[in-house]
Amino acid sequence: MSATPAVSVNHLTKIFKGHIGKGAFRAVHDVSLTVEAGEVYGLIGPNGSGKSTTMKAILGLLKPTEGSTSIFGIPSTEVASRHSVGFLPENPYFYKHLNGRETLHFYGRLCGMSGAQLKSRANEMLALTGLEDAATRRVGGYSKGMLQRLGLAQALIHEPKLLVLDEPTAGVDPSGSRTIRDLIIGFRKRGITVLVTSHLLEQMQEVCDRVGIMAHGRMVREGRLQDLISVENQTEMVLENASPALLGKIEALIKAEGGDTRLLRSGNPRTTLERLFLEATNEAKKS
Repeated sequence: MSATPAVSVNHLTKIFKGHIGKGAFRAVHDVSLTVEAGEVYGLIGPNGSGKSTTMKAILGLLKPTEGSTSIFGIPSTEVASRHSVGFLPENPYFYKHLNGRETLHFYGRLCGMSGAQLKSRANEMLALTGLEDAATRRVGGYSKGMLQRLGLAQALIHEPKLLVLDEPTAGVDPSGSRTIRDLIIGFRKRGITVLVTSHLLEQMQEVCDRVGIMAHGRMVREGRLQDLISVENQTEMVLENASPALLGKIEALIKAEGGDTRLLRSGNPRTTLERLFLEATNEAKKS
């Protein structure tokens, strides 16, 4: 990992001035976080927790009331900080009359790309996001999941070092959501740093190295995902094809141990409804 963090947020506070008859609103209060280069960092929390405001401050779209933010050591208030950033908002807007390839060419030109380099990069991004077959279809006919994948493609078109994703799977069906999460895991393997916000905890658990949990504008928990979700005084053991006799011996050993050791539960592990849905629908496709 790089010695310079991809993102630094230091004691960020953002207060919005009130309208007539309403007082000022403190959206974010004294939040600090660091995103190391090459990791996937999840900023999670319920709606109204301040995570989107924090993200906008990082991107330089909002000026902090107090504190500071930077990207690869460059203050977010400087335009240069955004040269290495790709951004996918929660509800990306594209010109509906353009097709997928034309859309990527448009955004590539905005980033200063042209000619053979742009054409090659656009084709690479269409392939990466699974949109090759829809490259010549008008964007107005894309599904929500396809629009999100096109959003990822445009965010990556200029080969950014940092990818910022705001609720990337919101409103997307389970199959499309799975595809997007697989792409995020792939970005990490490519060395791209990912900062992603979401309130869908199970999805974040699958992709994040570290997470920050926000509530009421404050950072309430922050750290490595595995450290945060582990239960310190419990040990999990998963057995395959265990006989009743073996299970009986294990239970007898636990009883013989005495003390505070207890068997809390046993039985078949459960999958998730989402995984069950995906397995069933994939099997249906093959049959």
